[in-house]
Amino acid sequence: MREQAEISTPQEAANNALVLAFGRLQGAANRLGYILGRSLEQECGISHLMYEVLLILGRAGEPGLSMRAVAQEQVLTTGGATRLVDRMEAAGLVERAEDPGDRRGRLVRLTRKGAQTTVAASRVHVENIRRYFLEPLPPEDRDRFAEDLRILSHAARDELPRLP
Repeated sequence: MREQAEISTPQEAANNALVLAFGRLQGAANRLGYILGRSLEQECGISHLMYEVLLILGRAGEPGLSMRAVAQEQVLTTGGATRLVDRMEAAGLVERAEDPGDRRGRLVRLTRKGAQTTVAASRVHVENIRRYFLEPLPPEDRDRFAEDLRILSHAARDELPRLP
């Protein structure tokens, strides 16, 4: 990718190869997030963010995760995570339980309904990922693209400050 050494005008800024490439990445992520999130809401009754939390909790298994761990995984404040989990608890998707390792702590874990919703939503989500994320790409580029995204995601994650 050829990048311009100096940016001295708004036109050069708008046409900079790196700026354009990153803008396309953001645009694609935003559009795909909207399309896939709307489908989860319409077909499963949950937001994309709720789905992500269900996956995090499914990955963690028993006995669950602390609110701080949920917040850290989703790059949310602990207050934002608490409000989200409150809504998920009201919907019967998660429950709070005592932390066996800390009598003062509480953990969040999936309910039976949350586990069933995770499976059903994942089936919908995987089909939409195939349709909107993979099918537009040449088959020979798909694995490399997925690996490049993993590398970018981990590099960005490693740059974020850890919650105290």
